[in-house]
This record gives sequence, C-alpha cells and structure tokens, in this order.
Amino acid sequence: MKENRSISGSVLGGMLLVAGSCIGAGMLALPILTGLAGFFPSLSMLLLAWGFMTFTGLLLIEAHGWFGKEVNLLSMTQRSLGSIGRWIAWSSYVFLFYSLLVAYVSISGVIFSSVCQTFFQITIPSWMASLFFTLFFGWIVYLGTRITDLFNRVLMAGLILAYLGMIGIGIFQVNIDLLLHWAPQYLFSSLPVLVISFGFQNMIPSLTGYMKGDLKRVRWTVWGGSLIALFIYLVWSILVLGIVPFEGENGILESYTKGSEATIALRAILGSHWITYFAQSFAFFAVVTSFLAQGLALVHFLADGFKMELTRKRTSLLVFLALTPPLLFGLYDPNIFFKALNFAGGIFAMILFGLLPVLMIWAGRYRKKLHSNYQVCGGKFSLILAFIFTLLVIGCELVRLLSF
Repeated sequence: MKENRSISGSVLGGMLLVAGSCIGAGMLALPILTGLAGFFPSLSMLLLAWGFMTFTGLLLIEAHGWFGKEVNLLSMTQRSLGSIGRWIAWSSYVFLFYSLLVAYVSISGVIFSSVCQTFFQITIPSWMASLFFTLFFGWIVYLGTRITDLFNRVLMAGLILAYLGMIGIGIFQVNIDLLLHWAPQYLFSSLPVLVISFGFQNMIPSLTGYMKGDLKRVRWTVWGGSLIALFIYLVWSILVLGIVPFEGENGILESYTKGSEATIALRAILGSHWITYFAQSFAFFAVVTSFLAQGLALVHFLADGFKMELTRKRTSLLVFLALTPPLLFGLYDPNIFFKALNFAGGIFAMILFGLLPVLMIWAGRYRKKLHSNYQVCGGKFSLILAFIFTLLVIGCELVRLLSF
C-alpha cells in the first residue's frame, strides 16, 4: 500500500493545485462585490458558492469513474448527454475563458500603469499598459507550457508573499464595526463571482491522472483544496471589509461604480507606502497568473477543438485567436472588469460547472445505468437542489443584464 501511494500523486500537492486554480484575479473583485451586501450577509453566499462548487466537482469525479482512463469534460458530456451536450460544453468552455480574459485585460491597464508609476516612476496611459500587458504575456503563452509554468511559479511565489505582507500590515487596522454593514438587497450580486472563484472543476481530469485513478484520494484533494481557498477568501474579505468603509471616497460603493478592484481602495484608505507596495504587487501577480493560466488553457482547448497540432506557426495563430478579442473588448471598455466576471460566473461557469455535471450524473446514473466506483451522496434530491440553484444564479444574471 505504501508503495502505491508513493507512485501516485501527493494529496497535499493535489490540494494546492485545487487551491491554486481557484485563487487568482477573482480575489480582486470579491471584497467589493461581497461588501455591497455586507460581510455577514455575504458570508452565507460565500459558503453557498463553496458548497455548490465542491458538490459539482465531486459529481465530475463520479462521472470520471465511468471511464477506465483519463478523459476530459467533453468526453464525459458526449457519453452521458450525447452530441448536444458536447456542443454545449465546448461553446460554454470557450465563452467562459474569453469572458475571463476580457476581465483580466480590462483591469490590467490600471494595475500595470500603477505598478510602473510606483516602482519605476514611469507614467503610461491605461490603454497602452493593457496593450503591452497582453502582448508581453501573450508572448509567454506562445512560448509554451514549460516556459509558462516556470514563469508562473515565480509569480505565484510573489503572489503569496504579497498576500502575506498585506495581511500582516492590514490585520491590525481592521475595524469590527465596518463588518456590521448590512444591505441584503445586494445579497445575490456577488454570487456569480463567488461561483467562478471556486472554479477548479477543469482540474478534475488532471487530478485523476495525478492520483493514478484513485478517486478516494481525488475526493480528499477536492475537499482540502476548496477549503484552503475558502479560508484565504474569508481572511481576505475580513481584511478589506474591515478597513474600507461602504460609502465615501474610495469606499466599497464608489469602487464598484468605478470598476476599481479591492487593492486600490485598500491602499487609498490606509495610505501606507508598504501597503501600497504589497497591494499593487498582489494585484499584479494575481492578474498575470490568472491571465497566463486561462490564456494557455484556451490556446490548448482551441487546438484540441480544431484538431490542430501545436507547431510554431499554428500556435501563433491560436494565441492570436485567443487574445485578440479580449484585448479589443478590454480596450473598448476599461471598466468592464466586474461585468465580465459576473457574465463569466453567472452564465458560462454555471452552465459548464453547474448545469452540465448535474444533467450528466442524472442521465448517466439513472437513465444509462453507468457504473462508477464512487457515487456522490444525496441521490436525486441533491441533484434537483443543485439544478434549481444553477437556474437561480443564471436567472439573476440574465435579469441583471437585461436591466442595463
């Protein structure tokens, strides 16, 4: 038994992979959106989003058990829901990644220009910063998985250090009274971004291969990794919402209206040079790591979808197809950050990681009688609840879009 465990992947390593796939640029939006309703009302939404996404992640583990090999989400939907399900999964996947990249490109201009100003005393307009950001890090994506991975490791180390630095400085400035703000009319506004902030489901096939098909160990990685992300989000929300007031200059409401992310408000309120350095570094690392991960994933997904081998010429074409539309949208509307994240989480993430897993398991378990050596507890009742919740979030986002 010990020999098998040494051959298969580490559970702790798997947990960190899950947590790492969750934590990224979405953290910059979380406190602003949850702060609209207040910390304690939004806490229920945070736990609900975590529980829902963990549940659907476990559903995908069950679906993976139908196969004797590592497969992707498209193969799972093809087997359980047929060609229509595969087409829905394919299109939702593409639009999800495009929406996320639009969000990252749009916010990159403000972050990158402020980093240049603070650290190098160079002033550049936001649109030029977004353009340079996309071209440079798009070039990193073009260089391939190995270069991107090595670059990303350094950035992740910087992200962790900047996060710890902000927590170390800011935690003593938290005002408990600010956490008591209560505005339940904004309660559901944060759900789409909360959902996308626990988006690790695309890691399930890789985790299953990493664990040599041991679904029990894959379940532990999902539970542990999602709990790590939940804890980090919780501490981050307490820090920002305990320092940044709801109203007033650089407050939560003004930041939401202007499309400003959380670290801008944090450093404006505290006014410390060190918190400025840590906050800007954290925002920069968060956006770059997310951009690299999603950009690389979209390039590979397009290559798989179009059945294209990743030669140098074709890779350059795929990188162009992956990054040009987000760049154009980001330059057209630099304040689209929150809108794009809400659109990604409220529509495409809910279809891809909510609706499809529920329908797949229902069809595979109860109609096609497919057998898996792991079955998520709760039976039909839990699937029905998850289905209703998915439709609720999609409905709320559609109403919000139609109201503009």
